[in-house]
Amino acid sequence: MSEHQQAEPSAAGGAIAARPQGIRSIAIVGGGTAGWLAASMLARALPGTHIAITVVESAEIGTVGVGEATIPPIIDMLRFLRIDEHDFMQHTNATYKLGIKFSDWRQAGHSYWHPFGTFGAPVNRRPFFHCWHRARAAGLGPRFNDFSLCATLGDAGKFRLPDAQAEAPASGLRYALHFDATLVAKYLRRYAERLGVARLERTVAGITRRDDGGIDALRFTDNSLLQADLFIDCSGFRGVLIEQALGTGYIDWTSLLPCDRAVAFPSPLRGARPPYTHSLARRAGWQWRIPLQHRVGNGYVYSSAHCSETEALEDLIGVVGTKPQGDPRFLRFVTGRRKLLWNRNCVALGLASGFLEPLESTSIHLVTSGLYHLLEHFPDRHFDQTNIDTYNARVIEEVETVRDFIVLHYCLAQREDGPFWSYCRSMPIPDSLRERIELYRATGRVRVRAGDLFTDLSWFYIFEGLGVQPASYDPLLDVIGDAQLRDILASLAAATASAARPAKPHDSYFAAEAAGGRGVALAP
Repeated sequence: MSEHQQAEPSAAGGAIAARPQGIRSIAIVGGGTAGWLAASMLARALPGTHIAITVVESAEIGTVGVGEATIPPIIDMLRFLRIDEHDFMQHTNATYKLGIKFSDWRQAGHSYWHPFGTFGAPVNRRPFFHCWHRARAAGLGPRFNDFSLCATLGDAGKFRLPDAQAEAPASGLRYALHFDATLVAKYLRRYAERLGVARLERTVAGITRRDDGGIDALRFTDNSLLQADLFIDCSGFRGVLIEQALGTGYIDWTSLLPCDRAVAFPSPLRGARPPYTHSLARRAGWQWRIPLQHRVGNGYVYSSAHCSETEALEDLIGVVGTKPQGDPRFLRFVTGRRKLLWNRNCVALGLASGFLEPLESTSIHLVTSGLYHLLEHFPDRHFDQTNIDTYNARVIEEVETVRDFIVLHYCLAQREDGPFWSYCRSMPIPDSLRERIELYRATGRVRVRAGDLFTDLSWFYIFEGLGVQPASYDPLLDVIGDAQLRDILASLAAATASAARPAKPHDSYFAAEAAGGRGVALAP
């Protein structure tokens, strides 16, 4: 039985007995993807506990709703919720994603991949990227796509599902989804309500406090109240509870991630939908292109110190090559995080907890991860401070590691077309990131911790893509002679080509998805 199944009541035991001081009610402030995802995961994880879950959202307050790209853990989340993937894709206009293709980051005209899935195979018990470095040092000229099935499929506009029964690399393929975030919120709302989550349409005007300083109840603009034991703040940048009510404080990371604006709009589909997110570096930031079943999502994340709103919109329209299909949305943000992500009896998720720009599609994952950690540290009404401190330490460590990974893209970029990129190359970076870069430059090794979202492979992809070649490689690869190494590379390249050969065009999947939805699995 998995850790996520342990919350299920057994047929013999019936409902879980309530703890004398157990949580009786949870109030989630804010709908959108974060709020309804929190409601869905909590409702799925806490059956039989009789904990009342209420989502408070206001029609007067919109959601950001432009985050449409994800990473492979989204598939695990759907399985945790027992949601049928085909049905989900049909109702959210989703497409498949095999990774991110970066263009013009290293220099104009250059592209590189951050693909999902495996890369080659271990050689002498060492990760394959050390073999890559060894092959380059031997002058063998290895080709990246020969060892990444996802990159090979992506460049060919093809897709296939993993096959656990097959040999690598087909068994090691991983994928994520692009989807319409507004439709996802609606889908999860229906799901959560069928699991018993209540929805209350109100606007929060303030709070009443407990004797210990925590939140006792939400006070609405009509002066009605909603009392709860645990509060989840999914109110977006405003941080209605975590900041406006509790004054938690914010740590500003603008010096590390200087982009503080974004403009986004949809455009019509033109041509085939590529199975990847496309990130294009621009003069004052970068642009995304995300293909959905019914449209393309486009956005420009940029620094207001180096580009005006008008310039950003004109630049984006010029790259897209067509007028917006809907009104452009302009967003303002400050990269950073709350000083505490769990303060007293309030947990912040999503934009309420902080903001990391969507360069690596981590926004929804960080909401999901925060919820998994909350379930691991689920409180009673005493709200033990040691438990809260442990949660904060773990989640903050995760967020700051993701921050460093995103900063890596900027500080190693070799563009020389303006003051924005000059700043990025010279800006001070955290010691934690500087040490990773120095280790890789010297040895080709990547320091990662167990449980890190981005593995050593992900770090290698960015280092390699941005032209960082280490001074050495793992000496354990010296036991492989050049002739044997050449044979290994040829065998792996043949396996990648064989796995890619039967794959179908990415576009061919969507008619099947529309016809093959089997419905949402809601049975507890």
